[in-house]
Amino acid sequence: MDTTQLQALIGTLVVLGMLALVALPALIGVLHDRRVDRQLREAAERQAAIDGPRPERRTSGAASRRFARTV
Repeated sequence: MDTTQLQALIGTLVVLGMLALVALPALIGVLHDRRVDRQLREAAERQAAIDGPRPERRTSGAASRRFARTV
């Protein structure tokens, strides 16, 4: 291995290391969000099992309040 190949290898390793430093916090955040979502889903399922079946809500023909009407 000559000097040029060694420099290329070091440069590649530096770039991969920097990529890992940039991407690692995002990956940790995604994994954390997935864990929280799973815990919330399991808690909702446990609560539904404790409460029993819920009666169905009757919906009227009114528009949802989440969206503003446009003219």
